[in-house]
Amino acid sequence: MNKNESMKHLRDDLDRIDRDLLSLFQERMEKIDQVAEIKRRDNIAITDEAREKEIVERALGLTNPDISGEVTTYVRTILGLSKFRQRKLLFDLSEDPLLPPPTEPVTRDQAVAFQGVAGAWGELAALNLYPDAEKTGLESFEEVFAAVKENRVHYGILPIENSRTGAIGEVYDLLRKYGCYIVGQTWVQAKHCLMALPGTKIEDIREVHSHPEGFRQCSQFLRKRSWDLTASRNTAVAAKMVSEKQEKRLAAIGSARAAELYGLTVITHDIMDDPGNKTRFIAIASRPEYDETCDTVSLTFRTANRAGALCEVLFHFMAAGINLTRIESRPMLGGKFCFFADVDGNVLEEFVARGIRHAAAAGSYMEVLGCFRSI
Repeated sequence: MNKNESMKHLRDDLDRIDRDLLSLFQERMEKIDQVAEIKRRDNIAITDEAREKEIVERALGLTNPDISGEVTTYVRTILGLSKFRQRKLLFDLSEDPLLPPPTEPVTRDQAVAFQGVAGAWGELAALNLYPDAEKTGLESFEEVFAAVKENRVHYGILPIENSRTGAIGEVYDLLRKYGCYIVGQTWVQAKHCLMALPGTKIEDIREVHSHPEGFRQCSQFLRKRSWDLTASRNTAVAAKMVSEKQEKRLAAIGSARAAELYGLTVITHDIMDDPGNKTRFIAIASRPEYDETCDTVSLTFRTANRAGALCEVLFHFMAAGINLTRIESRPMLGGKFCFFADVDGNVLEEFVARGIRHAAAAGSYMEVLGCFRSI
């Protein structure tokens, strides 16, 4: 038998096995329909961790140990799909919408809040996203969330990720706390400058003010100097303070726009460790805004607290052909973790919605934070 004939025989065998598996899978789903009806009648929870563990352990006892990982994934996937089917049946074959119906974007008399004062990177992000809006600087990230939630502004602009230093955890935590929706995003090139009063020389400087992220993003430049570093709540706030103090011993790290606004001189341009340093900002609103042009979906989800639980959720994105572009974990009470993820796609696309729902069935909780596009 030549190589082509051997391959054909193997593929024929695989096709036969697949037919048998599909027939058995359909039979299992029919039994799951009956299970769902009993759970509906007797008000029994869909998820039974002890039962699932028993099923997995039994399957491992019946198979070759060399493929234990594959068997666990296979069985857990079937269990996830079974739970997904039960949820559909318990809600009369309906599926909860991934997001509430979208609202129309505000296009006139827009009011936008960002953290800091004029010249902050958040203001630059606001100019990218809402150039004609009335812009208000607030003291903290939480105040921005509160202003949006209380409808004092239409949109809030917040940093969520830096290309060098990673995620900004506080913003992820506040997204979970306030229940706002992500409606847009933009990247801002963070070209940090060292600035001081006009006439100041670099040897005059003894103390530098900036946001802690600014210090981290310029660590190599700062490591060469024995300056005192004082944290400010915002890079533009630091520039404003240096301007008000009128002391040549003080300097700030921030944007060239901040230097111009507060009458400071840029002593050294582009002091970032990474010349490509940039920060991703999101726009939040109290209601979702999305249409067929959106290209990104943000999610938060939790998994069971056991080995392999995260892989079981992520498997469904792979199976649906959905590209996961970012995932971030945040600790919760009781030693558990909450995950935040971005995926390419749109909740209005059937394959994306189906993949998200299947992933949700494999976890303990999932919520869509927004469907939006980048600017």
